[in-house]
Amino acid sequence: MSRIAATFTRLQAQGRKALIPFVTAGFPYADVTPELMHAFVAGGADVIELGVPFSDPSADGPVIQQAGDKALAAGIGLVQVLAMVREFRQTNNSTPVVLMGYANPVERYSQKHRRADTQAGTSAFVQDAAAAGVDGVLIVDYPPEECEEFAAELKAKQMDLIFLLAPTSTDERMQQVARIASGYVYYVSLKGVTGSGALDTDAVEAMLPRIRQHVSVPVGVGFGIRDASTARAISRVADAVVIGSRIIQLIDGQPRDQVAVTAEKFLREIRSALDS
Repeated sequence: MSRIAATFTRLQAQGRKALIPFVTAGFPYADVTPELMHAFVAGGADVIELGVPFSDPSADGPVIQQAGDKALAAGIGLVQVLAMVREFRQTNNSTPVVLMGYANPVERYSQKHRRADTQAGTSAFVQDAAAAGVDGVLIVDYPPEECEEFAAELKAKQMDLIFLLAPTSTDERMQQVARIASGYVYYVSLKGVTGSGALDTDAVEAMLPRIRQHVSVPVGVGFGIRDASTARAISRVADAVVIGSRIIQLIDGQPRDQVAVTAEKFLREIRSALDS
C-alpha cells in the first residue's frame, strides 16, 4: 500500500477529510520550500502537492503562472525539486508528497539523466523520484490511454499516478481514468484554469456521485477553494480539499521568515473548519 493510500485509509477510519495544500516549488524563495512543507504539516496538511515549475503551464491561472516564472528565474527545475523532497524526508517520513506538473520536464529529465544504473523498464525520473521520497505524480497533460506503462513503473515503486477530472469529463473518460488511477483523483471544480471563477458547491455536490460510479479511489476537489467556509462545504461531499492559488497569494511578498508562519496559520484555519 502506498503512503497516499495508507493516509486516506487512516483518515476514513477517523471520519476525517484530507487537506492537500499546493505550492510551486521554489516560490517565493528558492530555498524556502522544505521549511514551507514542514509548516504545511504543522498546519494540518495530510498530503502535500509540489508544483514543478514549467514555462508553459496550460492548466494554471495567472497566480500560479507567476509563481512558476519566479521559481524558474531562480533556477528551479526538476533536479532541484527532487532535492527539496529529499531534504523534507530527512525529518518527515510519513506525509505523502505529490509532484504536480507537465510532461515536458518529466520526459526531459529522463532523457538527460539516462544512465547505466537506471533499472530496466524504469525511467530515470521514476527511479530518482522514488529514491527522493515522492509518493505520487500528477501530470496534467498525460491522458490515461497513453500512460499505462508509466503508471506501472510508478506502481512498482509504490508511487501513485493521479489524474484530473473536470466538469466536462464524460463517463468514458472517467472509466479510462478509473482503470489506472491510484492514490486519489483530483476533480477540477471549475471550467478554466486555477484560481478562476467562483466555486459552485452545488454543482460539485451533484458531480461527485457520478464520478464515484466509475472511480473507486478517493476524490479530492480543487480550483477555487479560497477560505475555511468553502473548504468545509466541499469537504461534506469530497474526500479531500486541495488549496493552491490562495496559499500562493498569501505568501507572495512576505519576508522570508514569515512565509512558513503565514502558510501554517492559514492551514490551521482550514483544518479547523474541516474537523468541526
